Amino acid sequence: MIEIEVYARGLRAESRLLELRGQMDMQPHVRYKVDAHHDLVYFELDEPAQISLKDIMEVFTNIGLEPRLVGQVPEGVQ
Repeated sequence: MIEIEVYARGLRAESRLLELRGQMDMQPHVRYKVDAHHDLVYFELDEPAQISLKDIMEVFTNIGLEPRLVGQVPEGVQ
């Protein structure tokens, strides 16, 4: 399993959370958990080929947020 953590300032706004849910509905094979108090989203992937890092970051840019990867890019993630 691969874990990715993304910080996106402004995510805690309820409208942004709803938009994030809408974006993630298009990625049913990716599990995620939101920490709205800290503007963080934790992603879990069983296989690195399920989604690219670029695709994950686009989820945030599509809703008007600027994502930042927390930590290093996990091995095997594009």
